[in-house]
Amino acid sequence: MSLRIVSAALFAFLLLCFSPPAAAAPAPLVRILTSEGAILIELDVKRAPITAGNFLRYAAEKRLDNTTFYRAARNRKNPKFGLVQGGINHRVVRARLPIPHESTSKTGLRHVDGTVSMARNAPGTAMGDFFVTVGPAPYLDARPGSAGYAAFGKVVSGMPIIRKMLAAKTYPGGRSQNTMGQTIVAPIKILTVRRVR
Repeated sequence: MSLRIVSAALFAFLLLCFSPPAAAAPAPLVRILTSEGAILIELDVKRAPITAGNFLRYAAEKRLDNTTFYRAARNRKNPKFGLVQGGINHRVVRARLPIPHESTSKTGLRHVDGTVSMARNAPGTAMGDFFVTVGPAPYLDARPGSAGYAAFGKVVSGMPIIRKMLAAKTYPGGRSQNTMGQTIVAPIKILTVRRVR
């Protein structure tokens, strides 16, 4: 084997060994344009691939366009904390099939200020309704006796809009005992939901 071939092979080997690793693809960003302004959320497709992927499909298929943020669930002890819920509002014509539940005990994600998570009834029933937390909400994480909710992203811009929604006027009644006083009188319009990265 010639010296030239050996040198070329050695150079290729060294180049492979000392080349910097390829940069990981940046997390997807989704822009939720509302009647109150834009909210930008970052999705954790690495740790919550099923849930984040479901949200991206709803966005790509425009199923969340012309929907609303319709629920403001304020913490009884501190009304500045709670969650705001939006999406298809259980309308079957806009729904995809339910997705498997990705528990926070498996993903490692937590419900902190600005967490984006899926609304559901029983685990495995989440479709096209989601919520954003305002303030820490560890009671929404998985724990003994509760499957919790599937967190899949975080707000990176637009939390003042979310807080304004949380303070919106609500009806005194509700669909259930757990949702009393949480239905927003004038739901905030979701105009478009688009992936921007």
